[in-house]
Amino acid sequence: MKVYKVLVMLLLVTVAFVGCNTADKKEDKKEVVELAAKPETFSLNVSGMTCEMGCAKTIESKLAKKAGVLDAKVVFSDSIATIKYDTNKLNKKQLIAFVETIGAYKVSEAILK
Repeated sequence: MKVYKVLVMLLLVTVAFVGCNTADKKEDKKEVVELAAKPETFSLNVSGMTCEMGCAKTIESKLAKKAGVLDAKVVFSDSIATIKYDTNKLNKKQLIAFVETIGAYKVSEAILK
C-alpha cells in the first residue's frame, strides 16, 4: 500500500512538472512569433469597383486570405482599401499588384488626410 501511494505521488509530481514546462514553451514560441511580425497599415485607392458585394467584398475576402495580410477593409463608397500587413512577408508593391490581379481595377497608394 505504501509503494502505491509513493507511485501515485511521483506520478502527480511528474505530470505537474511536465505540464507546466510545456505551457511555458508554448508561451515562449508565441512571444517570438509576435516579436518577429512587423505590422504596417496603408490605404489604396481602388478605382473600377462597380458594386459593394461583387467587387469590394471580393477584394476584401481575397486580401484577408493572402499570406502576410493581417487585416483588410474595403469601403466601396470611398473606393479605399485599408490593409494591415506583415512587412517581413509583403511590401506595398506586392499588395498593389495582388489587388490589380483580382479584377480590372486601377490601384494606387492613397494619401489620406
